[in-house]
Parts: sequence; C-alpha cells; structure tokens
Amino acid sequence: MSSNNYVDFFRQTSPYIHAHRGRTFVIALGGDAVSHANFHSAVHDIALLQSLGIRIVLVHGARPQIDRRISLSELNSQFSGHRRITDSDAMLCVKEAVGSTRLQIESELSMGLPNSPMHGAEIRVIGGNFITAKPVGIIDGVDFQYTGETRRIDASAIEQQLSENALVLISPIGFSPTGETFNLSYQEVATQVSIALNAHKLIFLSEARGILRDEVLIRSLSLPEVSALAVKSTDLAEQQLLSCAYQACRNGVDRVHLVGCAEDGALLSELLTRDGSGTLIVKDYSEVVRFATIEDVGGILMLIAPLEGQQVLVKRSRELLENEISRFMVVVHPEGLLLGCAALYPTADETIGELACVATHSEFHGQGIASRLLQEIEKESQKKGLHRLFVLTTQTAHWFLEKGFVEAKVTDLPAQKQSLYNYQRNSRIFSKSI
Repeated sequence: MSSNNYVDFFRQTSPYIHAHRGRTFVIALGGDAVSHANFHSAVHDIALLQSLGIRIVLVHGARPQIDRRISLSELNSQFSGHRRITDSDAMLCVKEAVGSTRLQIESELSMGLPNSPMHGAEIRVIGGNFITAKPVGIIDGVDFQYTGETRRIDASAIEQQLSENALVLISPIGFSPTGETFNLSYQEVATQVSIALNAHKLIFLSEARGILRDEVLIRSLSLPEVSALAVKSTDLAEQQLLSCAYQACRNGVDRVHLVGCAEDGALLSELLTRDGSGTLIVKDYSEVVRFATIEDVGGILMLIAPLEGQQVLVKRSRELLENEISRFMVVVHPEGLLLGCAALYPTADETIGELACVATHSEFHGQGIASRLLQEIEKESQKKGLHRLFVLTTQTAHWFLEKGFVEAKVTDLPAQKQSLYNYQRNSRIFSKSI
C-alpha cells in the first residue's frame, strides 16, 4: 500500500475509531467461524478492536464441535426446529466441545507473535458464571431435557470486568440456581447479553456473510423488512439469526451487524469503513406498563395464542377476555405493539389473589418484561389489601421460584379454586407472600 493510501485509510477510519472508543460491542462468534481457516485472522481483528478502546464481550458457539463430539461418541444428534435435544449423554459431549472451543479461543487471544497483529498486545480474557439458565421444558410433546434458555444475565459483573479493560469471554452453557447445567444457544445468549448491557452493537460473526437474496448481499434492513424476511425464509439458521437481530434492536441495542468470517478483514471493514462488508440492522426501543383496555383484547389474544397452543396457558375466548379485561396489565411499545400481559384475579378469600395469564411476546423473551409486570401486579395487590398471591403453571416453575414464590399444594388453595383444580392438567402450584 502506498503512503497516500495509508493516509486515506486512516482519515476514513479515524471517525469510526473515535466514535467506537468506550462503547460496548457484543460479538457472537459462531462455532463455524472458530473452525474456519480464517479464524486466526478474525480473532486477531477482535483483539485489535479491543486495543482501540472498545469494550468487547465475546460470546462463542460450538455447534459443529458438539456435532463432532457426539458423532465420535457414536450418539445421534436430535433436533426439534433449530434446538438440539440434549440428554445426559449429549450434555457430556456439549461440555467437552464447549470447553475445548473456549480454550482454543483463549489460546489465540494470548498469542503475541512478532509480525502479527497481536505483537505486543496484552489481552486479559475473563470468564465467569455470568449466565443463569432455565430449562426449555416440554414443547409440543418434546422434552428438551438439558437444553436451556437464558433466564438472567449478571450485567453488573460483566460491566465490572469491562471497566478494568478485560475482554469478557462467555460460553453457551448456563447454570440454574439449583446447580443444573444447560446447553444454550450462543446466538440467544449474545442477544440477551447485548440487551442487558445496553450494548452499542451486537455483531454476529459466522460463515454467513449477511443476508443474501438471489446471491446478492443486502447491505441494510429496516425492522419491518427483517420481520418480513423471517416469515418468508425457509432456512432455520437464517430465521434464528433474523429473530435475534430483531429482538436486540427492539430492546435498545443501537445496531446489529451480520458479518462473514471467510473474507479476511471483513469485521474491520464492517465496523471501520463507510462501505462495510455485511448486513446492518438499526432500531431504537422504549416501553410503558399500564392497565389494559378493551382495545388491547386483540393484542392479548395474539400474545397468549402460541402459549395456549403449547398448553402452557388455559385457552381464553375473546368474549371472556373482554369481560375480564380490567384484570389485565400490559407492556406496550410506543408504536403500539403489546410486548407482555398478566392478570390479577380476586378469590373468595379477600386476602389472596391469583396471578394468571403471564405472557411475553416471543421476540422479547428474557428482557425483564414479565418481571416488570409482576412488580406492578404485586403493587396493585397490596393496594387491594391482598397478602398472598398464588399461580398455577406447567412449564415456568424455575422463573416463579426465582421471583420468590414457593411450591404449594392443592389444599393450600382457596376452597373455590380447589374445587376447580384440573388434575388432568396437573399444574404445579406456587405461592408468594406480598
């Protein structure tokens, strides 16, 4: 490169360097990117970004590595949709593959060879138990066993490490408060981490170099376009990627980048040049919590319909919802989209209320929406003179335990509710003093 080209390069990149310094980037590094021939260069580019003053959280995947471990163990990989069904034998393979992949990444980040981008670099890589997980549970009759979802991100602990100039490395494994280990989707973990940290950027780095249509790279997408593409796409991996990008943008992440790992320098080109190299998605987000009105009935029906189909919630008719709408609270996006709902029902015992119909929009799970609804329901319960709440659930026991509920028996319910208890549904009962 001539001296003039160097000057032009620095002049073009310096505004981006200044803009990014001190910002938090969450980079989702796919297992396919780790096993790619260009991984050595890609991980050095990540280290270079960190050396420019960018706060980096690196969330890695390990799906192809897990597939190889399972194959070597002569087991069969089972999937339902895009999720792996993780039994106890598969979980051992997951732990081995994730651990090996993590060590490979840490090894690369520790290299400071002469004549390499890492020469003279001192990168501190910090990991930790930052992810609290919960089981996916049983969906459409399929028991996902040790396949889990993120329940909580320890954002303050991650922030503490970032403030001390460490690069935080997070693996796609989480633990429940009871000590169980769960296999997580690295894309979902990266999405939740980016939202919890209010990250400036979420970057997916994988073999897919962005969103392609007719072999043409789409440079930028609006959220309505993302939603439309996700509906039309027949590629499960692309659907998940679009869903995560959409969710992050709707929950406060300024920008989401979809970047390929095969092209050398693609990550730097995407972040430090005008032209970029992948697909960019942008959107802001805010929300309010309020009492539901009759105009919200249609939106509530759309929220609860998928959960009714999965038998997570008891089916409610439009007529019943219209009659009971005053029992509901909702979380609403400024554009009018309902993000969540919950209901408070009185009982014959004037000191006890029933929490029911807790639902969150499928694209906004894990964003604290249900927690905010619970807080408002508890405030409203106290105003009404209630001293205890109970709830019946089939698949969300871990969440209610985390929120201070304790398991109860049918005989602990108010007499009227005992007579209406559906033994065939076999819901677990939880109670909380307020």
